[in-house]
Amino acid sequence: MPDTVQPHTPAPDYTPTDRSTPTRNRERASYDRELVHSILDEDYLCHLGFVRDGAPVVLPTLYVRIGERVYLHGSTGSRPLREAGKQDQGLPVCLTVTRLDGLVLARSAFHHSINYRSVVVHGVAQQVPDGEEMTAALDALVDNVVPGRSDDSRRADAKELAATAVLRLDLEEVSAKVRQGGPADDPEDMDLPHWSGVVPVSRTYGAPLPSDDLAPGIALPDYLAGR
Repeated sequence: MPDTVQPHTPAPDYTPTDRSTPTRNRERASYDRELVHSILDEDYLCHLGFVRDGAPVVLPTLYVRIGERVYLHGSTGSRPLREAGKQDQGLPVCLTVTRLDGLVLARSAFHHSINYRSVVVHGVAQQVPDGEEMTAALDALVDNVVPGRSDDSRRADAKELAATAVLRLDLEEVSAKVRQGGPADDPEDMDLPHWSGVVPVSRTYGAPLPSDDLAPGIALPDYLAGR
């Protein structure tokens, strides 16, 4: 992996800012670097927010964390990615990742909630130019979804690379937020005859389905067998 992918040595924690400090439930916020990394590393789908023509836009896209940067996949036909490449200052963005862990059912409708782990990153995204960093980021994006897949597929050719854009966003203005535990019912509601508790939520994968035109004799890869 090129040195440009990991720009600096991690510090113990991220520094809170006005934007990274929540206005509600501040006790759930954390700036712990290991916690932030663990949440980001557990997923591959994020939502990227930015302003276009004076209006907010939020788009889902694939991402991967490499060191103290997040890399995002996109198309050169995407207007915000084109702007990130043209503007020297880059594209101001807000990136969010959320892991849903449970449905919290309280005795009262007001106290229903969810257990979750989330990360919010504020910063300026820059388009990655063609070269070693872009190639490494694209391989990492593929492997973040299915580990081992980049070595078991044809890599993008020149024409495909020309149609592909990658953004990088430094992890500097970052916060995590976590909600755990059961419902927080009011004391006066404890005797109500309603079930309360937590319904755990987890991501599962079904059995891989081969494509209709898969050539005979091509076996299921080992990296898919255990998913």
